[in-house]
Amino acid sequence: MKENFVVVAEDRADQGKGASRRLRREGKVPAVVYGGTEAPLSISLSANELGKHLKVEAFYSHLLTLKLGDNSQQIVLKDLQRHPVTGYAIHADFQRVLADKLLHMQVPLHFKGADIAPGVKTGGGIVEHHLNQVQVECLPKDLPEFIEVDLSALELNGSVHLSELPLPEGVTLVELKHDNDQPVVSIHLPRGAIEEEAAEAAEAAAAAEAAGEKKDEKKK
Repeated sequence: MKENFVVVAEDRADQGKGASRRLRREGKVPAVVYGGTEAPLSISLSANELGKHLKVEAFYSHLLTLKLGDNSQQIVLKDLQRHPVTGYAIHADFQRVLADKLLHMQVPLHFKGADIAPGVKTGGGIVEHHLNQVQVECLPKDLPEFIEVDLSALELNGSVHLSELPLPEGVTLVELKHDNDQPVVSIHLPRGAIEEEAAEAAEAAAAAEAAGEKKDEKKK
């Protein structure tokens, strides 16, 4: 079941770094709303409430309800700035959503079946994640909270590419529109095991070569 996120905000008239610092001292986060058919709007949010939302993964790839006084509208989170030391949100950008306009959003990948994948269970391999999220294009009503990646049948040295991801109806991947079918996840042997195999192969080759030289000497 999808979550329903409500972002309660207030108008803010003051602009600039000084005004933003004052807001943060008051426990608020400055933000801006743009897009749609209206002009950009400067707002402020409760730092505490925003912090709670940001702990939920779905908040980042979900249609949100912005409540400003008696008015409500749908938005999505497009950018978030955090303090480099504390990690707390210090500014947010939201985009208005129009029902008939395509969205470009980053959606997280959820991986399952790694523990039973043949490449891991019997092949001794490890899972390497090349991507943890993908950019999708879709109408707001089709926006998925996440895309699931099933590894349960993945063999050693196998990989899953973007073109193999199961996409909901109405959702496309932006990278595939640019013919960039990159790998999402793969299973391979650990580096140490690969180096050990290479060393063993080199030793075997050297032994075979030495045996061949001895045979040649005996013939002479």
